[in-house]
Amino acid sequence: MATASTTPAALAEQHRTTLDAAVAAIHGRHFYTPYPESPSPKVYGQEAAPTGQAAFEGYLGADFPLDQPGTSDRIATERSPYGIKLDVRYPRTDTESLLAAARDALPSWRDAGPDGRAGVCLEILRRLNERSFEMAHAVQHTSGQAFVMAFQAGGTHAQDRGLEAVAYGYDMITSYAGTVRWEKPQRKGDPLVMDKRFRAVGRGTALLIGCNTFPTWNAYPGLFASLVTGNPVIVKPHPGAVLPLAITVAIAREVLAEAGLDPNTVLLATEHPEEKRAADLALRPEVRIVDFTGSTAFGDWLEANARQAFVNTEKAGVNAVVVDSTDAYRGMLDNLAFSLSLFSGQMCTTPQNIFVPRRGVDTDEGHKTPGEVSSDLAEAVSRLLEDPATATGVLGAIANEDILHRLEHAEKLGEAALRPHSVTHPEFADARVRTPAIVNVDAEQRETYARERFGPVSFVITTDDTPDSLRLMRETITAGGALTASVYSTTERVLEAAEQTAMAAGVNLSANLTGQVFVNQSAAFSDYHGTGANPVATASLTDPAYVAGRFSFVQSRRHA
Repeated sequence: MATASTTPAALAEQHRTTLDAAVAAIHGRHFYTPYPESPSPKVYGQEAAPTGQAAFEGYLGADFPLDQPGTSDRIATERSPYGIKLDVRYPRTDTESLLAAARDALPSWRDAGPDGRAGVCLEILRRLNERSFEMAHAVQHTSGQAFVMAFQAGGTHAQDRGLEAVAYGYDMITSYAGTVRWEKPQRKGDPLVMDKRFRAVGRGTALLIGCNTFPTWNAYPGLFASLVTGNPVIVKPHPGAVLPLAITVAIAREVLAEAGLDPNTVLLATEHPEEKRAADLALRPEVRIVDFTGSTAFGDWLEANARQAFVNTEKAGVNAVVVDSTDAYRGMLDNLAFSLSLFSGQMCTTPQNIFVPRRGVDTDEGHKTPGEVSSDLAEAVSRLLEDPATATGVLGAIANEDILHRLEHAEKLGEAALRPHSVTHPEFADARVRTPAIVNVDAEQRETYARERFGPVSFVITTDDTPDSLRLMRETITAGGALTASVYSTTERVLEAAEQTAMAAGVNLSANLTGQVFVNQSAAFSDYHGTGANPVATASLTDPAYVAGRFSFVQSRRHA
Protein backbone atom coordinates (compact mmCIF):
# COMPACT_ATOMS: atom_id res chain seq x y z
CA MET A 1 0.00 0.00 0.00
CA ALA A 2 1.23 3.48 -0.87
CA THR A 3 2.36 5.77 1.93
CA ALA A 4 2.69 9.54 1.83
CA SER A 5 6.31 9.16 0.71
CA THR A 6 5.77 6.47 -1.94
CA THR A 7 2.84 7.78 -3.98
CA PRO A 8 3.64 8.53 -7.63
CA ALA A 9 3.31 12.26 -6.91
CA ALA A 10 5.69 12.03 -3.96
CA LEU A 11 8.23 10.06 -5.99
CA ALA A 12 7.99 12.65 -8.76
CA GLU A 13 8.92 15.41 -6.32
CA GLN A 14 11.61 13.30 -4.69
CA HIS A 15 13.36 12.80 -8.06
CA ARG A 16 12.53 16.19 -9.60
CA THR A 17 16.13 17.44 -9.60
CA THR A 18 17.40 14.31 -11.36
CA LEU A 19 14.60 14.43 -13.94
CA ASP A 20 15.15 18.12 -14.69
CA ALA A 21 18.90 17.56 -15.06
CA ALA A 22 18.31 14.61 -17.41
CA VAL A 23 15.94 16.65 -19.59
CA ALA A 24 18.51 19.45 -19.73
CA ALA A 25 21.19 16.92 -20.72
CA ILE A 26 19.25 15.49 -23.69
CA HIS A 27 18.82 19.02 -25.01
CA GLY A 28 22.38 20.17 -24.27
CA ARG A 29 24.03 16.81 -25.19
CA HIS A 30 26.59 17.39 -22.43
CA PHE A 31 28.07 14.91 -19.96
CA TYR A 32 25.64 13.88 -17.25
CA THR A 33 25.09 10.92 -14.97
CA PRO A 34 23.60 10.49 -11.49
CA TYR A 35 24.93 6.93 -11.39
CA PRO A 36 28.70 6.71 -10.69
CA GLU A 37 30.42 4.16 -12.94
CA SER A 38 33.26 3.28 -10.54
CA PRO A 39 32.67 0.16 -8.39
CA SER A 40 34.90 1.66 -5.71
CA PRO A 41 33.88 1.24 -2.05
CA LYS A 42 34.60 4.95 -1.70
CA VAL A 43 31.63 5.56 -4.00
CA TYR A 44 29.16 2.84 -3.06
CA GLY A 45 30.31 2.02 0.48
CA GLN A 46 32.28 -0.84 1.98
CA GLU A 47 29.31 -3.22 2.20
CA ALA A 48 27.96 -2.78 -1.33
CA ALA A 49 30.27 -5.30 -3.03
CA PRO A 50 29.91 -8.19 -0.54
CA THR A 51 26.17 -7.56 -0.21
CA GLY A 52 25.77 -7.66 -4.00
CA GLN A 53 27.79 -10.84 -4.34
CA ALA A 54 25.83 -12.53 -1.55
CA ALA A 55 22.55 -11.53 -3.19
CA PHE A 56 23.69 -13.02 -6.51
CA GLU A 57 24.87 -16.24 -4.88
CA GLY A 58 21.54 -16.48 -3.09
CA TYR A 59 19.77 -16.92 -6.43
CA LEU A 60 21.91 -19.89 -7.51
CA GLY A 61 20.20 -23.25 -7.45
CA ALA A 62 17.00 -21.70 -6.08
CA ASP A 63 13.56 -20.48 -7.14
CA PHE A 64 13.73 -16.83 -8.19
CA PRO A 65 11.40 -14.82 -5.91
CA LEU A 66 8.78 -13.46 -8.31
CA ASP A 67 5.03 -13.77 -7.84
CA GLN A 68 3.01 -13.38 -11.04
CA PRO A 69 -0.48 -14.49 -12.06
CA GLY A 70 -0.82 -17.66 -14.11
CA THR A 71 2.46 -19.29 -13.05
CA SER A 72 2.34 -23.01 -13.83
CA ASP A 73 5.91 -24.25 -13.40
CA ARG A 74 9.53 -23.14 -13.13
CA ILE A 75 12.33 -23.35 -15.66
CA ALA A 76 16.11 -22.95 -15.61
CA THR A 77 17.82 -22.15 -18.92
CA GLU A 78 21.05 -20.26 -18.21
CA ARG A 79 24.68 -21.36 -18.38
CA SER A 80 27.53 -19.20 -17.15
CA PRO A 81 30.28 -18.58 -19.76
CA TYR A 82 32.63 -18.66 -16.77
CA GLY A 83 31.72 -22.25 -15.96
CA ILE A 84 29.95 -21.88 -12.62
CA LYS A 85 26.61 -23.59 -12.12
CA LEU A 86 23.63 -21.22 -12.10
CA ASP A 87 20.42 -23.31 -12.08
CA VAL A 88 18.19 -20.34 -11.19
CA ARG A 89 14.56 -21.43 -11.56
CA TYR A 90 12.14 -18.81 -12.90
CA PRO A 91 8.35 -18.85 -12.95
CA ARG A 92 6.78 -19.53 -16.32
CA THR A 93 3.53 -17.63 -16.79
CA ASP A 94 1.10 -18.62 -19.54
CA THR A 95 0.50 -16.15 -22.36
CA GLU A 96 -3.18 -15.49 -21.69
CA SER A 97 -2.48 -14.62 -18.06
CA LEU A 98 0.36 -12.27 -19.05
CA LEU A 99 -1.74 -10.40 -21.59
CA ALA A 100 -4.77 -10.17 -19.31
CA ALA A 101 -2.69 -8.92 -16.39
CA ALA A 102 -1.00 -6.25 -18.53
CA ARG A 103 -4.38 -5.15 -19.91
CA ASP A 104 -5.86 -4.79 -16.44
CA ALA A 105 -2.83 -2.83 -15.21
CA LEU A 106 -2.99 -0.26 -18.00
CA PRO A 107 -5.72 2.11 -16.68
CA SER A 108 -4.08 2.82 -13.32
CA TRP A 109 -0.67 3.28 -14.94
CA ARG A 110 -2.13 5.64 -17.56
CA ASP A 111 -3.94 7.65 -14.91
CA ALA A 112 -0.75 8.09 -12.86
CA GLY A 113 0.11 10.82 -15.39
CA PRO A 114 3.48 11.80 -16.84
CA ASP A 115 4.86 13.15 -13.54
CA GLY A 116 3.76 10.15 -11.52
CA ARG A 117 5.05 7.69 -14.10
CA ALA A 118 8.39 9.50 -14.30
CA GLY A 119 8.66 9.47 -10.51
CA VAL A 120 8.04 5.72 -10.36
CA CYS A 121 10.54 5.08 -13.17
CA LEU A 122 13.24 7.11 -11.42
CA GLU A 123 12.63 5.26 -8.17
CA ILE A 124 13.06 1.96 -10.03
CA LEU A 125 16.33 3.26 -11.46
CA ARG A 126 17.49 4.45 -8.03
CA ARG A 127 16.96 0.99 -6.57
CA LEU A 128 18.65 -0.64 -9.54
CA ASN A 129 21.62 1.62 -8.92
CA GLU A 130 21.74 0.60 -5.26
CA ARG A 131 21.97 -3.02 -6.41
CA SER A 132 24.57 -2.46 -9.13
CA PHE A 133 26.99 -5.02 -7.66
CA GLU A 134 24.29 -7.68 -7.59
CA MET A 135 23.41 -6.80 -11.18
CA ALA A 136 27.08 -6.89 -12.22
CA HIS A 137 27.43 -10.51 -11.09
CA ALA A 138 24.16 -11.40 -12.83
CA VAL A 139 25.26 -9.79 -16.10
CA GLN A 140 28.77 -11.23 -15.88
CA HIS A 141 27.60 -14.81 -15.46
CA THR A 142 24.92 -14.70 -18.14
CA SER A 143 26.43 -12.50 -20.86
CA GLY A 144 30.14 -13.21 -20.34
CA GLN A 145 31.13 -9.60 -19.70
CA ALA A 146 34.07 -9.12 -17.36
CA PHE A 147 33.02 -7.90 -13.91
CA VAL A 148 33.98 -4.22 -14.24
CA MET A 149 32.36 -4.02 -17.67
CA ALA A 150 29.27 -5.77 -16.30
CA PHE A 151 29.10 -3.24 -13.45
CA GLN A 152 29.28 -0.38 -15.94
CA ALA A 153 27.55 -1.55 -19.13
CA GLY A 154 25.15 -3.85 -17.31
CA GLY A 155 24.63 -1.54 -14.35
CA THR A 156 25.31 2.17 -14.28
CA HIS A 157 25.49 2.83 -18.04
CA ALA A 158 22.29 0.86 -18.57
CA GLN A 159 20.70 2.96 -15.84
CA ASP A 160 21.87 6.08 -17.69
CA ARG A 161 20.16 4.83 -20.85
CA GLY A 162 16.97 4.11 -18.93
CA LEU A 163 16.97 7.60 -17.44
CA GLU A 164 17.66 9.06 -20.87
CA ALA A 165 14.54 7.32 -22.21
CA VAL A 166 12.47 8.64 -19.30
CA ALA A 167 13.74 12.15 -20.02
CA TYR A 168 12.78 11.94 -23.70
CA GLY A 169 9.32 10.57 -22.99
CA TYR A 170 8.59 13.03 -20.19
CA ASP A 171 9.88 15.99 -22.19
CA MET A 172 7.89 15.09 -25.30
CA ILE A 173 4.65 14.77 -23.33
CA THR A 174 4.99 17.76 -21.02
CA SER A 175 6.35 20.23 -23.59
CA TYR A 176 2.76 20.84 -24.72
CA ALA A 177 -0.20 22.21 -22.79
CA GLY A 178 -2.30 19.70 -20.88
CA THR A 179 -5.31 22.01 -20.53
CA VAL A 180 -6.34 25.29 -22.11
CA ARG A 181 -9.27 27.67 -22.20
CA TRP A 182 -9.63 28.30 -25.91
CA GLU A 183 -11.21 31.55 -27.10
CA LYS A 184 -12.03 32.50 -30.67
CA PRO A 185 -13.15 36.08 -31.24
CA GLN A 186 -16.37 36.61 -33.24
CA ARG A 187 -17.24 39.61 -35.39
CA LYS A 188 -20.52 39.86 -33.54
CA GLY A 189 -21.34 38.78 -30.05
CA ASP A 190 -19.29 36.98 -27.46
CA PRO A 191 -16.25 34.91 -28.38
CA LEU A 192 -16.43 31.15 -28.66
CA VAL A 193 -14.98 29.73 -25.45
CA MET A 194 -14.12 26.10 -24.83
CA ASP A 195 -12.21 24.18 -22.22
CA LYS A 196 -9.89 21.62 -23.80
CA ARG A 197 -7.93 18.82 -22.20
CA PHE A 198 -5.06 16.93 -23.86
CA ARG A 199 -3.77 13.59 -22.63
CA ALA A 200 -0.85 11.49 -23.78
CA VAL A 201 -2.27 7.98 -24.09
CA GLY A 202 -0.01 4.96 -24.45
CA ARG A 203 -0.49 2.57 -27.36
CA GLY A 204 -0.99 -0.44 -25.09
CA THR A 205 0.96 -3.48 -23.96
CA ALA A 206 4.66 -3.43 -24.89
CA LEU A 207 6.78 -6.51 -25.54
CA LEU A 208 10.49 -6.19 -24.75
CA ILE A 209 12.62 -8.98 -26.27
CA GLY A 210 15.99 -9.16 -24.51
CA CYS A 211 19.38 -10.17 -25.91
CA ASN A 212 22.13 -12.38 -24.46
CA THR A 213 25.19 -10.12 -24.66
CA PHE A 214 23.79 -6.86 -23.22
CA PRO A 215 20.65 -7.90 -21.38
CA THR A 216 20.14 -4.59 -19.54
CA TRP A 217 21.93 -1.97 -21.66
CA ASN A 218 19.85 -2.86 -24.70
CA ALA A 219 16.65 -3.41 -22.71
CA TYR A 220 16.38 -0.36 -20.48
CA PRO A 221 15.75 2.21 -23.24
CA GLY A 222 12.70 0.31 -24.48
CA LEU A 223 11.50 -0.63 -20.99
CA PHE A 224 11.56 2.90 -19.63
CA ALA A 225 10.44 4.61 -22.84
CA SER A 226 7.33 2.42 -22.83
CA LEU A 227 6.69 2.88 -19.11
CA VAL A 228 7.00 6.66 -18.99
CA THR A 229 4.63 7.02 -21.96
CA GLY A 230 1.95 4.96 -20.21
CA ASN A 231 2.35 1.39 -21.42
CA PRO A 232 2.59 -1.83 -19.38
CA VAL A 233 5.58 -3.96 -20.40
CA ILE A 234 6.03 -7.71 -20.80
CA VAL A 235 9.76 -8.46 -20.54
CA LYS A 236 10.82 -11.57 -22.50
CA PRO A 237 14.50 -12.22 -21.68
CA HIS A 238 16.88 -14.25 -23.81
CA PRO A 239 16.89 -17.79 -22.32
CA GLY A 240 20.63 -17.45 -21.73
CA ALA A 241 20.38 -14.14 -19.84
CA VAL A 242 17.26 -14.17 -17.68
CA LEU A 243 18.62 -13.17 -14.27
CA PRO A 244 19.49 -9.50 -15.00
CA LEU A 245 16.00 -8.81 -16.35
CA ALA A 246 14.30 -10.91 -13.69
CA ILE A 247 15.98 -8.74 -11.04
CA THR A 248 14.87 -5.66 -12.96
CA VAL A 249 11.26 -6.86 -13.16
CA ALA A 250 11.22 -7.77 -9.47
CA ILE A 251 12.46 -4.30 -8.47
CA ALA A 252 9.95 -2.61 -10.79
CA ARG A 253 7.07 -4.63 -9.36
CA GLU A 254 8.18 -3.81 -5.82
CA VAL A 255 8.18 -0.07 -6.51
CA LEU A 256 4.82 -0.20 -8.31
CA ALA A 257 3.17 -2.04 -5.45
CA GLU A 258 4.59 0.36 -2.85
CA ALA A 259 3.26 3.27 -4.92
CA GLY A 260 -0.26 1.83 -4.83
CA LEU A 261 -0.16 0.80 -8.49
CA ASP A 262 -0.71 -2.55 -10.15
CA PRO A 263 2.60 -4.48 -10.09
CA ASN A 264 1.48 -6.25 -13.27
CA THR A 265 2.45 -3.08 -15.11
CA VAL A 266 5.76 -4.96 -15.54
CA LEU A 267 5.76 -8.71 -16.13
CA LEU A 268 8.36 -11.39 -16.89
CA ALA A 269 7.82 -13.89 -19.72
CA THR A 270 10.32 -16.73 -19.52
CA GLU A 271 10.58 -19.54 -22.05
CA HIS A 272 12.23 -22.81 -22.87
CA PRO A 273 14.85 -22.18 -25.63
CA GLU A 274 12.84 -24.12 -28.21
CA GLU A 275 9.56 -22.27 -27.56
CA LYS A 276 10.10 -19.17 -29.74
CA ARG A 277 7.73 -17.31 -27.45
CA ALA A 278 8.78 -13.89 -28.70
CA ALA A 279 7.31 -14.60 -32.14
CA ASP A 280 4.02 -15.77 -30.66
CA LEU A 281 3.69 -12.76 -28.37
CA ALA A 282 4.74 -10.27 -31.03
CA LEU A 283 1.81 -11.21 -33.27
CA ARG A 284 -0.85 -10.96 -30.59
CA PRO A 285 -3.23 -8.06 -31.29
CA GLU A 286 -2.95 -6.97 -27.64
CA VAL A 287 0.75 -6.24 -28.13
CA ARG A 288 1.10 -2.71 -29.51
CA ILE A 289 4.84 -2.06 -29.04
CA VAL A 290 7.78 -4.38 -29.73
CA ASP A 291 11.44 -3.74 -28.86
CA PHE A 292 14.05 -6.22 -30.08
CA THR A 293 17.84 -6.55 -30.19
CA GLY A 294 19.36 -9.50 -32.02
CA SER A 295 19.61 -11.23 -35.37
CA THR A 296 18.78 -9.57 -38.65
CA ALA A 297 16.54 -12.45 -39.69
CA PHE A 298 14.23 -12.17 -36.69
CA GLY A 299 14.36 -8.38 -36.65
CA ASP A 300 13.30 -8.26 -40.30
CA TRP A 301 10.54 -10.79 -39.55
CA LEU A 302 9.21 -8.64 -36.73
CA GLU A 303 9.19 -5.53 -38.90
CA ALA A 304 7.32 -7.36 -41.66
CA ASN A 305 4.84 -9.28 -39.53
CA ALA A 306 4.09 -7.46 -36.27
CA ARG A 307 2.06 -4.94 -38.22
CA GLN A 308 -0.25 -4.05 -35.34
CA ALA A 309 2.69 -2.80 -33.26
CA PHE A 310 5.20 0.03 -33.17
CA VAL A 311 8.33 -2.05 -33.80
CA ASN A 312 11.86 -1.03 -32.85
CA THR A 313 14.76 -3.29 -33.81
CA GLU A 314 18.53 -3.30 -33.53
CA LYS A 315 20.11 -5.96 -35.73
CA ALA A 316 23.43 -7.15 -37.13
CA GLY A 317 25.67 -4.71 -38.99
CA VAL A 318 29.10 -4.26 -40.56
CA ASN A 319 30.91 -1.50 -38.70
CA ALA A 320 33.70 0.06 -40.73
CA VAL A 321 37.05 1.82 -40.26
CA VAL A 322 38.74 3.75 -43.08
CA VAL A 323 42.48 4.27 -42.63
CA ASP A 324 43.92 7.00 -44.88
CA SER A 325 46.80 8.45 -42.85
CA THR A 326 47.67 9.25 -39.24
CA ASP A 327 50.07 11.34 -37.19
CA ALA A 328 49.65 9.03 -34.17
CA TYR A 329 50.26 5.53 -35.54
CA ARG A 330 50.80 3.81 -32.17
CA GLY A 331 47.80 5.57 -30.69
CA MET A 332 45.66 4.45 -33.62
CA LEU A 333 46.82 0.85 -33.32
CA ASP A 334 46.30 0.72 -29.56
CA ASN A 335 42.86 2.28 -29.86
CA LEU A 336 41.79 -0.18 -32.55
CA ALA A 337 43.31 -3.12 -30.67
CA PHE A 338 41.23 -2.33 -27.60
CA SER A 339 38.09 -1.80 -29.71
CA LEU A 340 38.56 -5.19 -31.42
CA SER A 341 39.25 -6.97 -28.13
CA LEU A 342 36.70 -5.43 -25.76
CA PHE A 343 34.20 -8.09 -24.68
CA SER A 344 35.64 -10.39 -27.36
CA GLY A 345 34.07 -8.31 -30.11
CA GLN A 346 30.58 -9.21 -28.83
CA MET A 347 29.41 -5.61 -29.07
CA CYS A 348 27.08 -4.37 -31.77
CA THR A 349 29.44 -1.40 -32.15
CA THR A 350 32.72 -3.34 -32.57
CA PRO A 351 34.60 -2.57 -35.81
CA GLN A 352 34.70 -5.43 -38.30
CA ASN A 353 35.95 -4.02 -41.62
CA ILE A 354 39.19 -2.01 -41.68
CA PHE A 355 39.77 -0.54 -45.14
CA VAL A 356 43.39 0.29 -46.08
CA PRO A 357 44.45 1.64 -49.52
CA ARG A 358 46.73 -0.53 -51.62
CA ARG A 359 49.34 2.24 -51.80
CA GLY A 360 49.57 2.16 -48.00
CA VAL A 361 49.24 4.97 -45.46
CA ASP A 362 51.48 7.80 -44.36
CA THR A 363 52.17 7.86 -40.62
CA ASP A 364 54.43 9.55 -38.09
CA GLU A 365 56.50 6.33 -38.22
CA GLY A 366 56.89 6.35 -41.99
CA HIS A 367 54.89 4.84 -44.83
CA LYS A 368 53.04 1.61 -43.99
CA THR A 369 51.75 -0.96 -46.47
CA PRO A 370 48.40 -2.73 -45.85
CA GLY A 371 50.35 -5.80 -44.75
CA GLU A 372 52.35 -3.75 -42.25
CA VAL A 373 49.20 -2.10 -40.88
CA SER A 374 47.65 -5.53 -40.43
CA SER A 375 50.69 -7.11 -38.77
CA ASP A 376 51.24 -4.06 -36.54
CA LEU A 377 47.60 -4.17 -35.49
CA ALA A 378 47.91 -7.88 -34.72
CA GLU A 379 50.99 -7.10 -32.62
CA ALA A 380 49.10 -4.37 -30.75
CA VAL A 381 46.28 -6.82 -29.93
CA SER A 382 48.76 -9.44 -28.76
CA ARG A 383 50.61 -6.90 -26.62
CA LEU A 384 47.34 -5.73 -25.03
CA LEU A 385 46.36 -9.30 -24.16
CA GLU A 386 49.71 -10.85 -23.24
CA ASP A 387 48.99 -10.76 -19.48
CA PRO A 388 46.16 -13.22 -18.65
CA ALA A 389 44.70 -11.01 -15.91
CA THR A 390 44.54 -8.03 -18.25
CA ALA A 391 43.30 -10.18 -21.11
CA THR A 392 40.39 -11.66 -19.17
CA GLY A 393 39.43 -8.22 -17.87
CA VAL A 394 39.22 -6.93 -21.45
CA LEU A 395 37.91 -9.99 -23.26
CA GLY A 396 35.39 -11.34 -20.78
CA ALA A 397 34.05 -14.75 -21.84
CA ILE A 398 32.11 -16.09 -24.82
CA ALA A 399 28.55 -17.20 -24.20
CA ASN A 400 27.54 -18.33 -27.68
CA GLU A 401 28.71 -21.56 -29.31
CA ASP A 402 28.29 -20.00 -32.75
CA ILE A 403 30.99 -17.44 -31.94
CA LEU A 404 33.43 -20.17 -30.95
CA HIS A 405 32.69 -21.97 -34.21
CA ARG A 406 33.19 -18.74 -36.15
CA LEU A 407 36.56 -18.16 -34.51
CA GLU A 408 37.74 -21.69 -35.24
CA HIS A 409 37.08 -21.22 -38.95
CA ALA A 410 38.14 -17.56 -39.29
CA GLU A 411 41.49 -18.26 -40.95
CA LYS A 412 39.70 -20.04 -43.80
CA LEU A 413 38.22 -16.68 -44.82
CA GLY A 414 41.53 -15.20 -46.00
CA GLU A 415 45.14 -14.74 -44.92
CA ALA A 416 45.37 -14.99 -41.13
CA ALA A 417 47.17 -12.00 -39.61
CA LEU A 418 46.28 -13.02 -36.06
CA ARG A 419 45.09 -16.44 -34.97
CA PRO A 420 42.89 -16.77 -31.89
CA HIS A 421 43.89 -18.79 -28.85
CA SER A 422 42.44 -19.70 -25.46
CA VAL A 423 43.29 -17.76 -22.31
CA THR A 424 43.14 -19.33 -18.86
CA HIS A 425 41.07 -17.24 -16.48
CA PRO A 426 42.86 -16.76 -13.13
CA GLU A 427 39.58 -17.06 -11.18
CA PHE A 428 37.30 -19.27 -13.29
CA ALA A 429 39.10 -22.33 -14.65
CA ASP A 430 36.26 -23.30 -17.00
CA ALA A 431 35.73 -19.84 -18.51
CA ARG A 432 35.54 -19.75 -22.30
CA VAL A 433 38.02 -16.98 -23.14
CA ARG A 434 39.40 -16.46 -26.66
CA THR A 435 41.58 -13.80 -28.27
CA PRO A 436 40.53 -12.10 -31.54
CA ALA A 437 41.21 -13.18 -35.11
CA ILE A 438 42.37 -10.72 -37.79
CA VAL A 439 42.11 -11.77 -41.43
CA ASN A 440 43.57 -10.06 -44.52
CA VAL A 441 41.34 -9.95 -47.60
CA ASP A 442 41.10 -8.00 -50.83
CA ALA A 443 38.24 -5.63 -51.62
CA GLU A 444 37.03 -8.05 -54.29
CA GLN A 445 36.21 -10.66 -51.60
CA ARG A 446 33.01 -8.83 -50.76
CA GLU A 447 31.05 -11.95 -49.86
CA THR A 448 33.51 -12.48 -47.02
CA TYR A 449 33.29 -9.11 -45.28
CA ALA A 450 29.96 -7.60 -46.38
CA ARG A 451 27.96 -9.41 -43.68
CA GLU A 452 28.43 -9.35 -39.94
CA ARG A 453 30.48 -12.13 -38.38
CA PHE A 454 29.52 -11.42 -34.79
CA GLY A 455 32.36 -11.90 -32.34
CA PRO A 456 36.11 -11.21 -32.35
CA VAL A 457 36.67 -11.61 -36.11
CA SER A 458 37.80 -8.58 -38.12
CA PHE A 459 39.13 -7.97 -41.60
CA VAL A 460 41.89 -5.74 -42.95
CA ILE A 461 40.67 -5.07 -46.48
CA THR A 462 42.99 -3.82 -49.21
CA THR A 463 41.27 -1.26 -51.46
CA ASP A 464 42.32 0.67 -54.58
CA ASP A 465 42.60 3.97 -52.70
CA THR A 466 40.86 6.02 -49.99
CA PRO A 467 37.91 7.04 -52.23
CA ASP A 468 37.43 3.33 -52.91
CA SER A 469 37.51 2.66 -49.15
CA LEU A 470 34.85 5.30 -48.57
CA ARG A 471 32.74 3.89 -51.39
CA LEU A 472 32.92 0.39 -49.94
CA MET A 473 32.09 1.73 -46.48
CA ARG A 474 29.00 3.45 -47.85
CA GLU A 475 27.86 0.48 -49.93
CA THR A 476 28.31 -2.16 -47.22
CA ILE A 477 26.56 0.00 -44.62
CA THR A 478 23.73 0.97 -46.95
CA ALA A 479 23.15 -2.70 -47.75
CA GLY A 480 23.88 -4.35 -44.41
CA GLY A 481 23.71 -1.56 -41.86
CA ALA A 482 26.14 -0.39 -39.18
CA LEU A 483 26.07 1.34 -35.82
CA THR A 484 29.56 2.84 -36.03
CA ALA A 485 32.06 4.08 -38.56
CA SER A 486 35.53 5.49 -38.06
CA VAL A 487 38.15 7.30 -40.13
CA TYR A 488 41.84 8.08 -39.67
CA SER A 489 43.31 10.87 -41.75
CA THR A 490 45.57 13.89 -41.44
CA THR A 491 43.85 15.57 -44.40
CA GLU A 492 40.82 17.77 -43.84
CA ARG A 493 39.54 16.99 -47.33
CA VAL A 494 39.43 13.28 -46.50
CA LEU A 495 37.81 13.90 -43.13
CA GLU A 496 35.11 15.97 -44.79
CA ALA A 497 34.58 13.32 -47.47
CA ALA A 498 34.26 10.69 -44.74
CA GLU A 499 31.65 12.77 -42.94
CA GLN A 500 29.68 13.23 -46.14
CA THR A 501 29.91 9.47 -46.76
CA ALA A 502 28.71 8.72 -43.23
CA MET A 503 25.72 11.03 -43.65
CA ALA A 504 24.85 9.38 -46.95
CA ALA A 505 25.08 5.95 -45.32
CA GLY A 506 23.20 7.08 -42.21
CA VAL A 507 25.88 6.05 -39.73
CA ASN A 508 27.55 7.82 -36.81
CA LEU A 509 31.22 8.66 -37.46
CA SER A 510 34.27 9.00 -35.21
CA ALA A 511 37.48 10.58 -36.48
CA ASN A 512 41.08 9.99 -35.39
CA LEU A 513 40.39 8.20 -32.10
CA THR A 514 43.77 7.57 -30.45
CA GLY A 515 43.12 8.02 -26.72
CA GLN A 516 40.62 6.74 -24.18
CA VAL A 517 37.52 7.26 -26.31
CA PHE A 518 36.68 4.18 -28.36
CA VAL A 519 34.39 3.81 -31.35
CA ASN A 520 32.40 1.00 -29.73
CA GLN A 521 31.47 3.02 -26.65
CA SER A 522 28.75 5.67 -26.54
CA ALA A 523 27.82 8.11 -23.79
CA ALA A 524 24.20 8.43 -22.70
CA PHE A 525 22.60 11.88 -23.05
CA SER A 526 25.22 12.89 -25.63
CA ASP A 527 25.94 10.14 -28.18
CA TYR A 528 23.17 8.70 -30.31
CA HIS A 529 23.40 4.91 -30.45
CA GLY A 530 22.41 4.13 -34.02
CA THR A 531 20.51 6.48 -36.30
CA GLY A 532 17.54 4.68 -37.82
CA ALA A 533 18.92 5.75 -41.20
CA ASN A 534 20.42 2.41 -42.26
CA PRO A 535 19.18 -1.19 -41.99
CA VAL A 536 20.82 -2.03 -38.65
CA ALA A 537 18.29 -0.15 -36.51
CA THR A 538 14.87 1.45 -36.82
CA ALA A 539 15.76 4.36 -34.52
CA SER A 540 18.45 5.70 -32.24
CA LEU A 541 18.81 4.81 -28.58
CA THR A 542 17.57 7.32 -27.68
CA ASP A 543 15.97 9.94 -29.91
CA PRO A 544 12.45 11.36 -30.39
CA ALA A 545 11.56 8.80 -33.07
CA TYR A 546 12.28 5.98 -30.61
CA VAL A 547 9.76 7.38 -28.13
CA ALA A 548 7.06 9.17 -30.12
CA GLY A 549 5.40 6.05 -31.54
CA ARG A 550 4.65 4.76 -28.04
CA PHE A 551 1.85 7.23 -27.32
CA SER A 552 -0.73 9.51 -28.93
CA PHE A 553 -2.28 12.78 -27.83
CA VAL A 554 -6.03 12.40 -27.26
CA GLN A 555 -8.15 15.45 -26.48
CA SER A 556 -11.53 16.20 -24.99
CA ARG A 557 -13.37 19.55 -25.17
CA ARG A 558 -16.53 21.18 -23.85
CA HIS A 559 -18.07 24.59 -23.85
CA ALA A 560 -16.82 26.75 -21.03
